[in-house]
Amino acid sequence: MHRQDKMFTFLLICTLTSLLTLGHASLPLVINTWPFKNAAAAAWSALQSGGSVLDAVERGCARCEMEQCDGSVGYGGSPDESGETTLDALIMNGDTMEVGAVADLRRIKNAIGVARAVMEHTEHTLLVGESASVFAENMGFIAEDLTTNKSVNIFSEWLKGSCQPNYRKNVSPEPSKSCGPYRPKATWKQSKRARHANIHAHDTIGMIALDRDGHAAAGTSTNGLTHKVPGRVGDSPIVGAGAYVDSLAGGAAATGDGDVMMRFLPSYLAVELMRAGVDPSAACKSAISRIKRHYSEFFGAIICANTTGHYGAACNKVPGLDKFHFMVANSETNTPVLKSVDCF
Repeated sequence: MHRQDKMFTFLLICTLTSLLTLGHASLPLVINTWPFKNAAAAAWSALQSGGSVLDAVERGCARCEMEQCDGSVGYGGSPDESGETTLDALIMNGDTMEVGAVADLRRIKNAIGVARAVMEHTEHTLLVGESASVFAENMGFIAEDLTTNKSVNIFSEWLKGSCQPNYRKNVSPEPSKSCGPYRPKATWKQSKRARHANIHAHDTIGMIALDRDGHAAAGTSTNGLTHKVPGRVGDSPIVGAGAYVDSLAGGAAATGDGDVMMRFLPSYLAVELMRAGVDPSAACKSAISRIKRHYSEFFGAIICANTTGHYGAACNKVPGLDKFHFMVANSETNTPVLKSVDCF
């Protein structure tokens, strides 16, 4: 059987299987990664009170930022190698395909709000680093210290533990045993260090919202990877990687090992598969499978929703992640409900 025929057969089986288990489609719809119930409730409330899908995504992600969901969203979490917490966020309008995003944002708690300001008050898509923070302050966002006692303690314990884990390779001193500063090794052999699959180090909130009139939006927010190299940007603020939405096809949002996942644009891939008629569950599974072929042990999951309100999710089965939980709110439930999918 040719490779193309195998792929067609795989997608056909996934679609038929998911159709047997899929509930009745219902709009409006809010779906977000992980069991972040209050975020889903905030987004659902925004829709129910007449807000737009952009309002819903912004308020949902902002709730997680303020509640510091799982320590992986918002201020006071995931300190980098220098002990600083920085934020990444993205918001996308599925009607106009406009995107606003920020990365390596300092001093501003409301990252998703700044991302929306980038979309609505500039012709740009992505602002990064100190310049993004200055932009936010000029837009009226309040500058605050993102450090908390918790993040200071995380950083202190990391230093005491010889800076383990870290994300350096092919450097001296040996990064698996020592802190920096690091320098490139004069000679080195290409090798892969074991990646750190900490389920609480990758809990980006990704959210998709659709209303009855066919409007769709998606967004993400995260404080990134704990102990990351300063300046590191993951998948969350990258359009097509962290999230993607088109009101004519649907939306998707990813969570997990962003350094790996962003190389495959899983959210874009899933939306394009749904555009071609693939069921959301099958589209999600195909996007995960694409990554698995190269990184079989990567940590990650994705949620998908099409324009009719059907939704699905998929995740890669690794130690610590055999089932992925996500939240759904629609006109059938009228309240956020916890859903799950078995990883494969």
